[in-house]
Amino acid sequence: MKIQQFSIGAVPAVLYGEPAERGYLFLHGQMGCKEEAEAFARAACPRGYQVLSIDLPGHGERQGRGEELLPWTAVPDIRAALDWAERRWGTISLRANSIGAYFAMLAAGRPERALLVSPVLDMEGLILTMMGWAGVTEEQLRERGEIPTAFGQTLSWKYLCWVREHPPSRWTCPVRILYGSEDNMTPRRTAEAYARQHGAKLTVLEGGEHWFHTPEQLAALRQWEELEL
Repeated sequence: MKIQQFSIGAVPAVLYGEPAERGYLFLHGQMGCKEEAEAFARAACPRGYQVLSIDLPGHGERQGRGEELLPWTAVPDIRAALDWAERRWGTISLRANSIGAYFAMLAAGRPERALLVSPVLDMEGLILTMMGWAGVTEEQLRERGEIPTAFGQTLSWKYLCWVREHPPSRWTCPVRILYGSEDNMTPRRTAEAYARQHGAKLTVLEGGEHWFHTPEQLAALRQWEELEL
């Protein structure tokens, strides 16, 4: 499989596969990197796709640059990658993980298809849940601006306000979701409600977690990708 490393502006990118008319933009989640796309590309490229993947702010080759993984920093980078893809492919689909799926919903207006793994489907709800875990009220967060938590996330009033002011796109393309029943970031009822409202196909892996990492979970992920490509 052909692999090309390059940059889109200042954003490190990797392209898998021979030149094609169709492509997927792959977006990793928190703590991920662009090279995670390779396993997906091994399924997609033989079917006539190329796969483009980028490092999101603060991740992969962008660690140590002082960048943060925030929607207002990530979305412009994703849009730049989509612009790059639009000049080369006739159709662009998405394959995204976790918060990468949330950013994709903000950045991409009309994908051909969307394959989402453990997507964050309600960012406001997730932030409010984390505030509950930390025992932080909206008034406290507004007054202090940012509040670090014991579980490693820093709560931000600016982030919460931004999320409320920028609703994600409502896609009309086929959307396929792989969701683990033990996902602690997105409640199952949220995933089911999103699937109903958007006509998405929801596949639930019983016992699966937000992060698909065990051999059994990864095997289920690969099988799902092969089926939904």
